[in-house]
Amino acid sequence: MKFIDEAVIEVAAGHGGAGCASFRREKFVPMGGPDGGDGGRGGSVVAVADPNLNTLVDFRYARRHEAENGEPGRGADQFGAAGADIVLRMPVGTIITDLLTRQPIAELLQPQQRVVLARGGDGGLGNLHFKTSTNRSPRKKTPGWPGEQRKLQLELRVLADVGLLGMPNAGKSTLIAAISNARPKIADYPFTTLHPHLGVVRVGIGRSFVVADIPGLIEGASEGAGLGHHFLRHLQRTRLLWHVVDIAPLDESVDPVVQARAVLAELRKYDEALYRKPRWLVLNKIDLVPVERRAALAREISRRLRWKGPVFAISAVAHEGLRPLLEATWQMLSPSRPEGGREDDVRFRHPQPAS
Repeated sequence: MKFIDEAVIEVAAGHGGAGCASFRREKFVPMGGPDGGDGGRGGSVVAVADPNLNTLVDFRYARRHEAENGEPGRGADQFGAAGADIVLRMPVGTIITDLLTRQPIAELLQPQQRVVLARGGDGGLGNLHFKTSTNRSPRKKTPGWPGEQRKLQLELRVLADVGLLGMPNAGKSTLIAAISNARPKIADYPFTTLHPHLGVVRVGIGRSFVVADIPGLIEGASEGAGLGHHFLRHLQRTRLLWHVVDIAPLDESVDPVVQARAVLAELRKYDEALYRKPRWLVLNKIDLVPVERRAALAREISRRLRWKGPVFAISAVAHEGLRPLLEATWQMLSPSRPEGGREDDVRFRHPQPAS
């Protein structure tokens, strides 16, 4: 299914039913008095977070959603029936914004979370409410109140603990496939990843976290070049970023340090807060580097980047160095550990050569 992470919809709650002006008319009951009932309440439009959904594609084709109007009141003190609510199921992580005011209405962060998007109008009052000691036969009634109408923008930001950052073909998709249950398309050409992928990484019994892979960034991404800028918003809710760098590019003229600096520059242009998130350097494809040169190459890249955080050397294809990375990530994300300031407790690690 194509990944759809934005949509614009219109919602209209139901109008309240009109009140009724009626009088009791029965044989042998003189001066029966007013008996007009109230109108029913209009139906509301409600959003519910559904953990089984992962796109907003349904709202690309169904753009207007209207709830039922309330029924009018009737005589004999009969109130009109309320209009039925309609429920719009949306993925967890959806941000709902009013397009007119540009004010966010809600963020669906918890499964089964319910938010009223448009409230139905109240029903009108029947004439039985206007009877007084001096007005025994009121003919006054009120119409129902109109329901709310809104034009809304829906934006999906995936909920993940760790986000993968890097150039196209840095090996991010291979990495998420190696450590999780995600199965993204993998190929040897740029922009293989066309939409975000989520994978659940199981470190051990009762120990797991979620990783998000987005399309790779290229220079100029913050101005709209490439694909990654469309999906950088999905990294804003993550707690940790893995900056994946290809240290053995097929084109020997390509400098991994220059590519890494370009990615960081685009990240900073896009969002300063995202740039300041905890970030770990993950040097990928060490299986293509001679064993005796791996540690020295990793230190050289770290030095040139002036990297202050943790550094990991791995091979996603050969499954080398993954365990230390996953264990350190779980320690960082573990609820039992304090928030923030957890980068300096993980020292540089690289896989030991097989004996």
